[in-house]
Amino acid sequence: MDVILLERVAKLGQMGDVVSVKQGYARNFLLPQGKALRATASNVTHFESQKAQLEAVNLEAKGEAEAVAAKMDGQQFIVIRSASDAGALYGSVSNRDAAEASTEGGFTVDKKQIVLDRPIKDLGLHLVSVVLHPEVVCKIEINVARSPEEAELQASGKSIQELAAAAEAEAEFEIAELFDDMGAAAAEEFGDDDEAAAPEASDEAEGDDEA
Repeated sequence: MDVILLERVAKLGQMGDVVSVKQGYARNFLLPQGKALRATASNVTHFESQKAQLEAVNLEAKGEAEAVAAKMDGQQFIVIRSASDAGALYGSVSNRDAAEASTEGGFTVDKKQIVLDRPIKDLGLHLVSVVLHPEVVCKIEINVARSPEEAELQASGKSIQELAAAAEAEAEFEIAELFDDMGAAAAEEFGDDDEAAAPEASDEAEGDDEA
């Protein structure tokens, strides 16, 4: 099916281009979302008559998107999720979750604007694309953690593996300290027994001298 694009569509063309696409793609995506029109003679004529106005609207929208992108690009947003000790999520973080986190962070973002390169199924920092306009894309980071404290540590550059290793080392240190305290207490107890036995031995010695 031939369609005329009303805006730039990635990997397809620019506004005003007449391109051939599969009927399903046109009917299920391009046409209902207002991204294109069937390339009939009447529609092409109508587009040409409205082209200047459409380009002006597009430029205005692009400018607004660029202003938002300048503030949003590189921002980090936290998503709290349950996960195993190894960092695997019990579930996944979706584009809806990323959009909600961005909105909570002060940016109005729709889930359709979030592009995930792959499903987020692990704790850590994940780079995500946000399509603010057909010609404006920025990058944000989704900080997936089990708690705000863990998110803060991840934001400082520590990985889940490093956090787990630190927690294990701390646990081993606490166990070692516990054994040291137990050893010191035992040594002190046996030391008291030796002191108590010493006077008895001295008394026996004095008894032998008198005899």
